[in-house]
Amino acid sequence: MKKKLVSILLSAAMVSALLAGCGSGSGSAADTAGTDAASTDSAASADSGSDSAAADTADTTDTAAGGNGSVYLLNFKPETDTAWQDLAASYTSQTGTEVMVVTAADGQYKTTLQSELAKSEAPTIFNIGSTADCAEYANYIYDLSDSALYNHLTDKSLALEYDGKVAAVANCYECYGIIYNKTILEGYCGMDGAVVSSVDEIDSFEKLNAVATDINNRIDEINDALGTNLTEAFASSGLDSGSSWRFSGHLAGLALYYEFKDAGCDLTAGQGTVTGKYLDNFKNVWDMYVNTSAADKATLDSGAYNAEQELGLGEAVFYQNGDWEYAAFAPGNENGYTVTTDDLSMMPIYFGVDDANEGLAVGTENHWAVNAQASQEDIDATLAFLEWVITSDEGRDAITNVMGLTAPFDTFTDDYTSNNGFAAMVNEYAAAGKTSIAWSFNATPAVDDWRADFVAPLTEYTERDGSWDDVKTAFVDQWAYYWEIANNQ
Repeated sequence: MKKKLVSILLSAAMVSALLAGCGSGSGSAADTAGTDAASTDSAASADSGSDSAAADTADTTDTAAGGNGSVYLLNFKPETDTAWQDLAASYTSQTGTEVMVVTAADGQYKTTLQSELAKSEAPTIFNIGSTADCAEYANYIYDLSDSALYNHLTDKSLALEYDGKVAAVANCYECYGIIYNKTILEGYCGMDGAVVSSVDEIDSFEKLNAVATDINNRIDEINDALGTNLTEAFASSGLDSGSSWRFSGHLAGLALYYEFKDAGCDLTAGQGTVTGKYLDNFKNVWDMYVNTSAADKATLDSGAYNAEQELGLGEAVFYQNGDWEYAAFAPGNENGYTVTTDDLSMMPIYFGVDDANEGLAVGTENHWAVNAQASQEDIDATLAFLEWVITSDEGRDAITNVMGLTAPFDTFTDDYTSNNGFAAMVNEYAAAGKTSIAWSFNATPAVDDWRADFVAPLTEYTERDGSWDDVKTAFVDQWAYYWEIANNQ
């Protein structure tokens, strides 16, 4: 029997969750939080699987157990696919348990998951983002309350509870903001006529916009002075499906966060109506992105741009994305980038609302759920594999030192603390008294549909001088429309 296992990545930044008090939640399946690659498929065959994974201690082991069953984990974070493929092959070699890793294509996780769950050999592990997903996949949710995975979770609030079950367990905490080339930016700050004399002076939207505009206007001068090969201040802001989630999800998340905060609602569960109160702030940031980039605004939806590569080759100074990008720039990466993690850092997406107190955006939409429709042998094999991943030296080393991630489990101590420099910035901003931005986009109803309806007028506005009022209308009206559908099924 052939099964496919997916790896959903653990990623960085354990900080306090930002939850306030009211509102009923409705999110939707996490499908694009940091995905940027094509699908990958690998297989290993085996005759036997593993025993039950339930465990109450934090003891670790290097020896994987054997048993009956196989594992199929559906991955939507391709940047660590290679590391997970290696872990799966090693576990299969040690135990005989068949573990196969499959990565969904760009922006297609939910579609792929729905298709795969309908098959006889469905995923035994899949990713969900919110309690709304729990409702959508209720028939497939296995209670993890007695699992080692849940018992090792450092903060039980990181689990999703639904219908009396521990429905899913967070496998990472992540952060996002504006990744920047500090080597180039510091060099710019030392030039005559620079808007700021230190990177630390960039602490508001106004200053960031002024710096980005100045850099973009002085590309040749900067290249001559620093020996760089810049072409733009901000990397391209693609509006194709492989990139638009950065804006319809993550950038829009700041507009939602400040609106939910004003309303006194749960910052990650949201509410049934939004007003678009902070969409002018979104517009200001968006205009900065596209006006200080070399990318042709008329072709942003073409799929022809690769913002990560632009940063990696030293062509851009700024790039909105998250700490999951660490692996792409880590030493030994296979991308051929001249820019490495030593050159990079991360600052908040200054939104022009409360910049003096703003930190990075921190949260998770990555939770492992186990398929209750799988055979008990496969469920046991799946739980045993996940326990091995979070307790063995091999699994913990891969997660922290190869993937550069931070896992929310009590087994990740000492040598298994993340070396992800982007994630470390969360603690720096928090120590300075800054407030982390909650992942309010987790509340988005019918996430694929709402984002598509928002991106369409945003594309029209950007590429063809469309009306910003149409962007606002889509943001507000389609939210209410999909929320009503999601909550009255």
